[in-house]
Amino acid sequence: MSSLLSSVGNTLKTSTVKPSHFSILFNKSYSTKSKVIIPNYVKTKLNPIKIEKNLKNLNSIKEYHSFSSVNDYWLPSVVETTPRGEKVWDIYSRLLKERIILLYGEVNDVVSSSLVAQLLFLESENPKKPIHMYINSPGGSVTAGMAIYDTMQYISSPVHTLCIGQACSMGSLLLAGGEPGKRCSLPNARVMIHQPSGGARGQATDIAIHCEEILKIKKKINEIYVKHTKKPLDVIEKALERDNFMSPEEALEFGIIDTIKEKREISEEEQKETDKKNE
Repeated sequence: MSSLLSSVGNTLKTSTVKPSHFSILFNKSYSTKSKVIIPNYVKTKLNPIKIEKNLKNLNSIKEYHSFSSVNDYWLPSVVETTPRGEKVWDIYSRLLKERIILLYGEVNDVVSSSLVAQLLFLESENPKKPIHMYINSPGGSVTAGMAIYDTMQYISSPVHTLCIGQACSMGSLLLAGGEPGKRCSLPNARVMIHQPSGGARGQATDIAIHCEEILKIKKKINEIYVKHTKKPLDVIEKALERDNFMSPEEALEFGIIDTIKEKREISEEEQKETDKKNE
């Protein structure tokens, strides 16, 4: 480990780090079979290090984070000791192994495709076992959000949703779309619901077409909230007319969530699995 730290120190003195530098650096401590994820940027107090963007070993999780809100954040790794040696996971792939997926940042096509793929994969692994989705999102594209929502309803695995930080706009719809009785929020999170927004330009006829389309989307979103909150349509329409911010208590009363959690509860099955790993 000391040799690794020494190598890191020497590397930080340079202004530009090439892919070859990293392969040499990590091969000193880890097996060539290990998988190490390198972020786009590594920032230190002394020297910002710019890593070339044309790395040849980018994988799906790396591509996903290059479009996410943690683009400039060092992606942590988890090292596991196995009979075959050390195995290195990026933190999000390790969470995926535990059937935990995260929606954070803006809901866009890249994030949507990644989450849909993760949902389908976890269902194929075990169609009966729950999937835990943690949400911290300001919202985003309606179509991208609907792709995630429809997949949540489509798969056999129940999707347990938990709001951390915020669940606004499409984020709140996905929070509400979780498994009934398993939609939760942490005590200091915020929830916001509102009607869809958009814009159009061009010929008058084309603008009218887009206006008709966004009204259809508004109606569909209202119907989804009615389905999951059990509130009357007129109550939903009034609530979504403007930006409507809610505390977890208000979201609970409105029907977007079912419980507010301050401490994670460990089930007997999870405890048994943990004990088995520690043996």
